[in-house]
Amino acid sequence: MDMVFNALGDPTRRRMLRDLARGERTISELAAPHEMSLAAASKHIKVLEKAGLIRREIQWRTHICRLEAAPLKGAFDEIAFYEQFWTDRLDRLERLLRSEDDEALPTNPKKQRSTKE
Repeated sequence: MDMVFNALGDPTRRRMLRDLARGERTISELAAPHEMSLAAASKHIKVLEKAGLIRREIQWRTHICRLEAAPLKGAFDEIAFYEQFWTDRLDRLERLLRSEDDEALPTNPKKQRSTKE
């Protein structure tokens, strides 16, 4: 799991994964949006491969990369565990804001109108 989070920690690699989610790509195609050398792209690919996030197939001199999404499920599950803490905090904030709104509203609207008339 550490290798997956390390791989996901880099915006270039996250972009490469997004591109691969749309279909297989060559290393050249993955490198193109980042204006990087093939050597630099290859280093990113190796990190993604080591994390199990992609699979590379060599066809003659062309390296074709495909997304392997299974490790992303593990990362999602790891992050989802902490969702309960944010949900709890947001629920408490909502209750606080609602109680402040309730306190700001007049308690007896009819009484409020009669004093204004």
